Amino acid sequence: MDLSWTHQDLSRRRALAAATGLAAGALLPTARASAQAATFTNPVIWQDFADIDVIRVGDTYYASASTMHYSPGAPVLRSYDLVNWEIAGHSVPTLDFGTKYDLNGARGYVRGIWASSLAYRPSNRTFYWLGQIDFARTYVYTATAAEGPWSRLTTISTPYYDAGLLVDSDDTLYVAYGNTTISVAQLSPDGRSQVRTQQVFTTPSSVGTLEGSRFYKINGQYYIFLTRPANGQYILKSSAGPFGPYTLRQVLLDLPGPIPGGGVPHQGGLVQTQNGAWYYLAFVDAYPGGRVPALAPVTWTSDGWPVVQLVGGAWGTSYPSPAVPTPPRQVTPMTGVDTFDGTALKPRWEWNHNPDTTKWAVGNGLTLRTATVTNDLYWARNTLTHRIQGPTSTATVLLDHSAMRDGDRAGLALLRDSSAWIGLKRDGGTTRLVMVNGLTMDGNWNTIGTGTEAASAPVQGTRVWLRANADIRPGSARPGTFSYSTDGTTFTRLGPAFSMGNDWRFFMGYRFALFNHATQALGGAVRVTRFDLSTP
Repeated sequence: MDLSWTHQDLSRRRALAAATGLAAGALLPTARASAQAATFTNPVIWQDFADIDVIRVGDTYYASASTMHYSPGAPVLRSYDLVNWEIAGHSVPTLDFGTKYDLNGARGYVRGIWASSLAYRPSNRTFYWLGQIDFARTYVYTATAAEGPWSRLTTISTPYYDAGLLVDSDDTLYVAYGNTTISVAQLSPDGRSQVRTQQVFTTPSSVGTLEGSRFYKINGQYYIFLTRPANGQYILKSSAGPFGPYTLRQVLLDLPGPIPGGGVPHQGGLVQTQNGAWYYLAFVDAYPGGRVPALAPVTWTSDGWPVVQLVGGAWGTSYPSPAVPTPPRQVTPMTGVDTFDGTALKPRWEWNHNPDTTKWAVGNGLTLRTATVTNDLYWARNTLTHRIQGPTSTATVLLDHSAMRDGDRAGLALLRDSSAWIGLKRDGGTTRLVMVNGLTMDGNWNTIGTGTEAASAPVQGTRVWLRANADIRPGSARPGTFSYSTDGTTFTRLGPAFSMGNDWRFFMGYRFALFNHATQALGGAVRVTRFDLSTP
């Protein structure tokens, strides 16, 4: 991804409209012609996982994605069939890249974990994650299991922008990276330092911007898979070695995607199944929900170029399922109930910036103690987020507010650069239910609106069920609605519908968010005993 696009007059939408060229690809039979085969439907994950890197280790597939300012960062997804995925863990346990990622005097919105790379090195049976932070330097993390624990291996002074890590057949580590100017670096055998780097390609002005490198060696040829944001995919090929020279070919451009109202599939990775078939796992711009993964089969020309298989001239909404061994188990659903048992959060959760670890706990529910005194939710630490499931889904939480103190604000939000929430305000010894909207940021991610109370209701007892329903179908702004219950069965709507915008510039999509912050003094707490994410 290229954040400089946010400062250009030519938006990605205008770029889509102005771009020329047709996507080339062989046509697959229609679904009717292949009805005897099991099929899958795109998107394979209707949640926000962008800038995908995907690999296979044995019979298991893994993918990594961007998370920006959310912590832990760089989720590791796991699948046994490329269609059904679970979140195994995170490659970056804490965003320890400066105090702004702690909401300590500065903020890291739309920074942090951008397009990065996931690889596996058979020689030492180790997973590697590599990514640059703030255009300053590159970090490398390793683990012997995808679920972790992950630890930092090294810091490299060269910022490998939108990097792709290749473990060559001779065990040498190479990194392809860059925007428009593409370079390749060779790392030391231990992966801790750079041995050399060399520019290998300059993008022609007729193509524009290329970035999002993924680096492969296939049948003795070196390939750098590149995206043109946000409507194209290109590939470089070298027969001479990792440092080129490379030749360029278009893979797709302005290809109709599989999600009505969504964008062109791009910026993902290639992966080969156990039986030799190839697939492309890309993402589709699908705001307000974010950027969601879609899968398509790939064939190769006789002279070694990939071709995305199309259905009716488009990325298919369905394809025959990959032929893979029977999965050893079912993956963990990304929806359903969480009662916050055990001693750690499940990997489906990510904090808005790094949390204050002394102010939260799990076990018999999630306890959120106030960690910040502020009237601005965007400055409040320990806001816990969960991706929204598309095309529509509902989050319901059971919240015990008996330990709130005067000035505290707690509840369930639809969180992005324009936000709204339902929850509780405690003032003057009285607790009220409220719906608040008008929380907004400007284009530099500074707060320009801290919220306006749009509706309120009295609350009885110490427990309340809060509910947010989100429609994240792309193509236009979509409604989010809020309601509450005192018995968990009958819910009452509170406040007007909230319009969730579909602008791409915040990059991350809307999330459900649990929060508790103080406006007067620390010391209060709430306990969430149940979170239920459901779809119609």
